[in-house]
Amino acid sequence: MLSKNKIKFIQSLNRKKTRDQEGVFLVEGNKVVLEAVASGFPVKLLAASSSFLKNNRLTATAAKEVVECSPEEIKKASQLKTPQEAIAVVEIPTHQLTNAQLAGEFSLALDFIQDPGNLGTIIRIADWFGIRQVLCSVNSVDCYNPKVIQASMGAIFRVQIHYLDLAKLANEAQESQLPVYGTFLEGENIYTSNLSPHGILVMGNEGNGISPVLAGKIRHKIHIPSFAHGNAGSESLNVATATAICCSEFKRRVV
Repeated sequence: MLSKNKIKFIQSLNRKKTRDQEGVFLVEGNKVVLEAVASGFPVKLLAASSSFLKNNRLTATAAKEVVECSPEEIKKASQLKTPQEAIAVVEIPTHQLTNAQLAGEFSLALDFIQDPGNLGTIIRIADWFGIRQVLCSVNSVDCYNPKVIQASMGAIFRVQIHYLDLAKLANEAQESQLPVYGTFLEGENIYTSNLSPHGILVMGNEGNGISPVLAGKIRHKIHIPSFAHGNAGSESLNVATATAICCSEFKRRVV
């Protein structure tokens, strides 16, 4: 049985302040909960139906606390319109970032990404393309927001997310000969640009692009051209869609 206090606590994890204070985040949905259990991240609480626990052979060792509960109890605790059979409360990991982790790798940097769905989708894109580090500006949306977790579809357990000063990072990267790319309307056509298999790709805010201070640090400016005829096309691409296109082109060059 899921007590009223536990239901209230689970609901409170919608707030960043609570997540930061408690050091945990919320995971919902059968697939993502199973990813959490298999990830090695400490699971503090697993609340699930009897059929979910039985069908997935999950025992009391799957989490520090396992609570078998009814669909009604899960519905009360859930933040989804259509809850599934399982909810997990997972400890927030501590990731340390070093220059050595970025050297010889291709990483993503996100400048002031505000939409949780966009961030979650970008984390999923990073996972698909084998990108292990996603570097976020400190004013970007929290990666442990429940909507980010849902959109990442389990990729949050395989991709390391860091919040830091991106302008400082860009300086340090270029001092160590690691190229920094950024997407700009005035940038060079990505399909004809010389792209390095190693470096950092900066993607900007949904409405304003890359901030002026950071833009001034970026030497390699690239652009995804439109193939629409005349002025009939869209003005811009969604940032997650643009990220997928850019990652595909960078990775295609090294296959």
